[in-house]
Amino acid sequence: MRNFFATGMTRRAPQGRSTSMDRLFEYLQHHPFLSSVAVVLAALVVAYEVRARGQGLTALAPQEVIRLMNQGALLIDLRPPDEFAAGHVAGARQMNGEQILSASDTLRKHKEKVVVVYDSSGSLSASATRQLAAQGFTKAFNLRGGLAAWRSENLPLTKG
Repeated sequence: MRNFFATGMTRRAPQGRSTSMDRLFEYLQHHPFLSSVAVVLAALVVAYEVRARGQGLTALAPQEVIRLMNQGALLIDLRPPDEFAAGHVAGARQMNGEQILSASDTLRKHKEKVVVVYDSSGSLSASATRQLAAQGFTKAFNLRGGLAAWRSENLPLTKG
């Protein structure tokens, strides 16, 4: 038996039969719209997964936050003062978005400490966590799902 690769010869499909690659190229030529839609959808799925994994590295479940609280983590509540007074996680500090922008000054002594940020749904806390990381907070996390996730697990809130 001859070695096709050693002599520079390649194996070809018998006359009249096409390989799967030939059929793929034929499909792409006959259906450019469907092909481009499939490529765009695949790119969107990849972008979504990359973004979700990136946020997943800084987002913590409520049970993980409890473990960090027991180790002395600082909790920051981004909700308005009236919502904070109605109920918040024990030991949390209320801050607004403008205060997060200058957190490196006000929370200087906590830069190496674990900081967990949360809001009502978790949407603002993800961007606040990125802002804290940009300011040099090495252990900044957000509560995945926000206070809604905390409540869904029937965890206690403090009022006042």
